[in-house]
Amino acid sequence: MRISTQSFYEQSQTAIGAQQSSLLRVQQQMGAMTKILAPSDDPLGATRALAVSQSIALNSQYATSRGQATQTLSLEENSLQSVTTILQNIKGLLVQAGNGTMADADRASIATTLQSSIDQLQGLANTDDGNGQFLFAGFKSASAPFVRQADGSILYAGDQGQRLMQVDVSRQMAGTDDGRSIFQTVQGGAGYVSASPVGNTGSGVFGPASVVDLADPDYGKDFVISFPTATTYQVDTATAPPVAVVPATAFTAGSPLQFGGLQISITGAPAAGDSFSVVTAKNAGTDMFAAIGDVIAALRAPVDNAGPAAQAKLLNALSTGNRKITNAHDNVLTVRASVGTRLQELDALETTGDSRALYDKSYLSDLQDLDYASAISEFYQRQTALQASQQTFVRIQQISLFNYL
Repeated sequence: MRISTQSFYEQSQTAIGAQQSSLLRVQQQMGAMTKILAPSDDPLGATRALAVSQSIALNSQYATSRGQATQTLSLEENSLQSVTTILQNIKGLLVQAGNGTMADADRASIATTLQSSIDQLQGLANTDDGNGQFLFAGFKSASAPFVRQADGSILYAGDQGQRLMQVDVSRQMAGTDDGRSIFQTVQGGAGYVSASPVGNTGSGVFGPASVVDLADPDYGKDFVISFPTATTYQVDTATAPPVAVVPATAFTAGSPLQFGGLQISITGAPAAGDSFSVVTAKNAGTDMFAAIGDVIAALRAPVDNAGPAAQAKLLNALSTGNRKITNAHDNVLTVRASVGTRLQELDALETTGDSRALYDKSYLSDLQDLDYASAISEFYQRQTALQASQQTFVRIQQISLFNYL
């Protein structure tokens, strides 16, 4: 069969072009370090690689959120640890203040120490994250949540919003807690708090209220123990109008009084018209700053040479304050437990996220990473084939009948 010169040149050009294209493709793969240069190279593999890449990017964002949540929760834990220490010290000072050998000057000194503790607690309650965002302000994180008023009281200016962070595919987590749930809340099982009005004129001193019958139909209500006379007492619910629980009954100092599933004893000599309240902790006032402030006021009131009534007011105020501070301390510990649980969960999610990222990266590598040993082998193969095609063209081109004449 005769082959024209034009056909020979066209075939040679096509063969050399194909070899150059194959060689260029291998060179591009080696330069880009991937075997998929375009989706058309491997449509299924390219689609899977895109999905895995998106998964890796999303997992990286979750890891960033977990890091931010860990940072804010760690700051909260550090603050609450300091709050716990201060409350423990305050409870010790209240016990010390109840020592009958202390004078007014000694109690005034304790009151000054307690005032310093309030200032420390306010500073901790206004902790920020280092970027001007207050941890315990809820959604109003741009301003300090606890503000001191002109009368010395401290009010909460934040809200109860929770800033949630997406820390995993199906998990949102609160990075902080609002100040009200920490500093102005008690747990549901905090029990009862007893107190006496400042207007009492007798020397009656109440003891702790204990639960004796949870099944009592009046259990869970608020009560008022009043003394119509110095020798009789009665118990009514703290409602409007009040409902009688115990009618007028003879009073014996130190004998337990039972009502509404509770038991409490009152010592000393209450005067006619005196009263005592026994209310649930959530209705007794849950603000730890106010509770400490009430104790400070009681400690600064003169007691020396003021008679049994003044001494009774001090002991009752210390008992009420101690109970409220204990409830506040228990609430802070509960919040700390919640923070610790969230930090532990973040550690577990981080471990899972690292494993997922490792698997995705390994799978992505299998889909698109270049096998350099095979690529180099193919490169030399294509290079040799190209050189062979070029040399073949040169040799055949030189063949002519004139060489044989």
